Amino acid sequence: MTGARQAVSGWWWRNLGRCRWRIAAFALGLLCWTALAAAQETAAIASAHPLATAAGRDILKRGGNAFDAAAAVAAALAVVEPYSSGLGGGGFWLLHRAADGFQVMVDGRETAPADAKLEHYLGPDGKPVRAATTQGGKAAAIPGTPAALVHVAERYGRLPLAATLAPAIALAQAGFPVDQRYARIARLRERFLQAGVGTAAIFLDNQRAPLPGYRVRQPELAMTLQSLAREGAAGFYAGRVARALVEGVNAAGGVWRPADLADYKVIEREPVRFEYRGARITSAALPSAGGIALAQSFGMLSRFRLDDVGGVETAHLVVEALRRAFQDRALHLGDADFAQVPQQRLLDPRYLERRAAGIDRSKAGGSDLPADADPPRGESANTTHFSVIDADGNRVAATLTINLLFGSGVVARGTGVLLNNEMDDFSLLDDVPNAFRLRGSAANAIAPGKRPLSSMTPTFVEDARGVLVLGTPGGSRIVSQVLLAVLAYVHSPRLDLAQIVGLPRYHHQFWPDRIEIEPGGFGDAWRAALAARGHALRIAPRQWGNMQAVFKSRDTGLAQAASDPRGADVAWY
Repeated sequence: MTGARQAVSGWWWRNLGRCRWRIAAFALGLLCWTALAAAQETAAIASAHPLATAAGRDILKRGGNAFDAAAAVAAALAVVEPYSSGLGGGGFWLLHRAADGFQVMVDGRETAPADAKLEHYLGPDGKPVRAATTQGGKAAAIPGTPAALVHVAERYGRLPLAATLAPAIALAQAGFPVDQRYARIARLRERFLQAGVGTAAIFLDNQRAPLPGYRVRQPELAMTLQSLAREGAAGFYAGRVARALVEGVNAAGGVWRPADLADYKVIEREPVRFEYRGARITSAALPSAGGIALAQSFGMLSRFRLDDVGGVETAHLVVEALRRAFQDRALHLGDADFAQVPQQRLLDPRYLERRAAGIDRSKAGGSDLPADADPPRGESANTTHFSVIDADGNRVAATLTINLLFGSGVVARGTGVLLNNEMDDFSLLDDVPNAFRLRGSAANAIAPGKRPLSSMTPTFVEDARGVLVLGTPGGSRIVSQVLLAVLAYVHSPRLDLAQIVGLPRYHHQFWPDRIEIEPGGFGDAWRAALAARGHALRIAPRQWGNMQAVFKSRDTGLAQAASDPRGADVAWY
């Protein structure tokens, strides 16, 4: 039994006496390893928390498929990773059904409430009001995760929703022990949680960041999950929970209506698909900017010969491709249900060839903007990703978020639901960047029912070797992380999944006009060579991302998983 398994099973044994019979039954199920022995070689899960991975594994053992397991993992992460995701947030779920090859992106992105207006976020001088889009009720958009979770489980899964949500309910009722990561993030956001609405009582220990081992219990969140299990989406978007959400958000300065919740719908969207050097890549569609950015970047890179994917020459070309992709994001992208987005033109091979032709292999291009702006504020912990593949080949890549760490800092009384601050992902003014230093245009302006542009990029990669399922948190840096991982996979003759998710990272997003580099990731000679080409470089204060990947071999059917060494090692296969 591995250390991760020992930690999970030991925790359940210590708490059996405190749990009700349903929790105890789930806990005992987690210990039945032998029944899963045959599936261990052909199924894999990678998530950002061992208890969430254990929840998905248990659902597979009970006869569920990858879609059931994905719903269980997402619900468990809503409990144990409250700083990253939850029922108060949203995200994108990329699905592949093995029986017929059907692929779809389930869009569970948050939406702007009907009464949200630009003037709510601007002062008398026409400038943004500090923290209006990041803290309090005005910052919260209508959540999409509960509806998406139910949709995936009920439309594509095999098990009853009550069974799928049982692990998360157990974790919320019995509590979970704080780990080092939770403790670090709570220290970082201690003042924010102290000043929040209903946050200190749940996520702090006597108004202070808890130490590792402290047990976080969320009985009100357990009740909301139970309501969801009994009633489906109506258990969140109608009735007692919906009334409490509206009252809680509006008491904190928001402008929600009951109809905002009642009218929320997930949307099934056609993913972005493209090819790169024999690999078929499937990624997120709008309102994610990620799939388009990947398709554009790889379309430009395909015009060049890349001999050493870790070398200076490749880094220069990757940066110049990202520069152009992020420029197009700023100028053109938004929710295509509300804005005219020229997606066909942006992905046209002739357009990408012209963009690639403008890349000078000997020197950096320019973004015509200063390079000394503040760095992006996001880090690995303010979004989550998980990847699942089952024995039949069904697969899910899901990236979920509440935006910044602990979202808006508002928990609606009686629900246990921590609300997002996704209104910050809209573009207020052309020259005003968001928390991730991303600029936008009118295509991403606030409008009732509109979904803000996102960087979340769940992705599938298929080639003769098999299928890779991956994604990561990291704000605007998500796109570059996924790009570098796919680049390494395609150009590597031998698969080393752990190496792919652990690669050192660099990033460029058009503005600020500089390359962000992970500390310790690249040597002096590498940096000097890029600087000699005219690139401005900045070593970030910390690493970023928490990539979760699974791979299934086409020849053997065997599966493997890997979790980013920057986070907890919680992959299972």
